[in-house]
Amino acid sequence: MPTRADFPEGFLFGVSTAAYQIEGSRFGGAGSSHWDTFAATPGNVTNAEGGSVACDHYHLWEQDLDLIRDGNFDAYRFSTSWARVMPDGETVNPEGLDFYDRLVDGMVARGLVPSLTLYHWDLPSALAVQGGWANRDIAARFADYARAVMARIGDRVVMTATLNEPWCVAWLSHFLGIHAPGLRDIRAAAHAMHHTLLAHGTAVQALRADGHKNLGIVLNFETAHPASRSADDMAAAARQDAIYNRWFIEAVTGAGYPGPALQGLRPHMPDGWEADMDLIAAPIDWIGVNHYTRALYRATNGPWPAGEAVPGPLPKTQLGWEIRPEGLFEFLLRVGQQAKGVPVYVTENGMAWDDRVLDGHVSDDIRQGYIRDHLTAALGAIKAGVDLRGFFQWSLLDNYEWSHGYGPRFGIVHVDYETQKRTPKGSYLMLRDALSR
Repeated sequence: MPTRADFPEGFLFGVSTAAYQIEGSRFGGAGSSHWDTFAATPGNVTNAEGGSVACDHYHLWEQDLDLIRDGNFDAYRFSTSWARVMPDGETVNPEGLDFYDRLVDGMVARGLVPSLTLYHWDLPSALAVQGGWANRDIAARFADYARAVMARIGDRVVMTATLNEPWCVAWLSHFLGIHAPGLRDIRAAAHAMHHTLLAHGTAVQALRADGHKNLGIVLNFETAHPASRSADDMAAAARQDAIYNRWFIEAVTGAGYPGPALQGLRPHMPDGWEADMDLIAAPIDWIGVNHYTRALYRATNGPWPAGEAVPGPLPKTQLGWEIRPEGLFEFLLRVGQQAKGVPVYVTENGMAWDDRVLDGHVSDDIRQGYIRDHLTAALGAIKAGVDLRGFFQWSLLDNYEWSHGYGPRFGIVHVDYETQKRTPKGSYLMLRDALSR
């Protein structure tokens, strides 16, 4: 097991969460988000479960911050809820900003580095009915929200990401229909694929004008391998790689959108999208890498992108995601080469398992092995020359896992959703020990 001493001096070890997954959306004057309405629509979420209470972090945040401090972590990556800060998408809710003010003060008081993500998927319903991420106006609205949040807590936040995983915001949600708003429409997907990045660039520009520094974006990467060595399967995997992995990192680093993805999306892109590319590629100070798994793709006879994922042979998590630590190493090298001179952070990495409390303890040996192997992969990337500055474990707490509801458990701390009792798992104790050395 790698320990703190194996990593460079000043390397940040942290944990990540997201507002909607833990806070409880019914508290503190939060407005409806498109996840509230998506979950309330039959068939979208397991057991129609929503985030109205979640882990009640809104009330229990002090004990949760104590867990981070007592686990010897340096930093906390959290998100602010747009629907809490601006219930109608535009008007500031003072109660919402007061909560995040207290939360950040609590981090500082415990010696934790506040790492903010401005958008982790909870779009106000009032903006969703106007087209949400398919509507170009979302970029200006997002910049207004970003400025309001940072005007209140930006003096204490050390690093700020605009968006978390725009592939999920755009493709998973507007083409595959698995996340809110649950669309399956290639035109809406193409617009969202562009407008998420336009919102990122617009917010970076606005925050820079306000004097804020250390701005970045968090992208998710998933290895796309062909199911066979056939030319068709290899082409299908290359298309998925372009849509999932290349689209966002290449755009924000000034390389534009990749050809294999534009081949299918160009006819559906917003008018004049090319004129936005310089804004999208405005310099950033760091890039976050989220990585969990890989997928195998085989060609299909259907319409573009003419490929589908098939099960692979590797060991799998509770969600059926293959465990392949080499992928993290490969993507860290890839991002380091694509974004030369830009510091990199692992902003999410973790696994779901059906963890149970037995005699007051949670034994999660498989997760412990997963963490060991991925920290080792991160260490290997540093030795290979990647400017990796930190590693954030997903997640501090078991929480609301979006369309899967409350079944999958990603936390290093177990949450009993009936009592809200927190129980540190074996993985938490392992990391606490490793980070003390």
